[in-house]
Amino acid sequence: MKKTDGSGNSLRKYCAFLRGVNVQGTTMKMAEACGVFEEAGVREVSSLLASGNILFSSEKEPAVLREVLQKALGEHFQYEAFLFVKDQAEIAILCENNPFESHPDFHVYGFVGVDTIASVLAGEFEKAGKAEREEGRKVKDNFYWKVPKGDTLESEFGKILGRKNLKNAFTSRNINTFEKILKKL
Repeated sequence: MKKTDGSGNSLRKYCAFLRGVNVQGTTMKMAEACGVFEEAGVREVSSLLASGNILFSSEKEPAVLREVLQKALGEHFQYEAFLFVKDQAEIAILCENNPFESHPDFHVYGFVGVDTIASVLAGEFEKAGKAEREEGRKVKDNFYWKVPKGDTLESEFGKILGRKNLKNAFTSRNINTFEKILKKL
């Protein structure tokens, strides 16, 4: 049975992945960000970690939610907000398609963003110099990056990810974060 909002509209579970939160001078308390989401009209709002993962329910479509929530956050916190909205099924697929085994010496990242971002990142990864045993792989519509711990920000690909021209196109999370989000949804 699908959950409804009281007027018969079906509620879907989502996570908004905020980009650039609590780094480089953009700081916000997640409880305050959750309040902004509630004021914007979404329900069952909570956060996971301080890195900008806001879980919520809504009957609206992701594209509409992204526009409304970016505007609300930007106005409230006085910054150019970027976020990406994924539903529970999309997050499950991202977790299921992870091609890399967990290993204590490596971080594995998944990426969410605009529709073409997996292909863009795969192309950028192929052109970049690699650390020993660093790997990147596009699986269906998702890109995954395995990098030795300690090399994330120093790797050539890691530096590409910080380019200003890509800031509104994607954000990344450790695969463990996606798994925690999925369990909480």
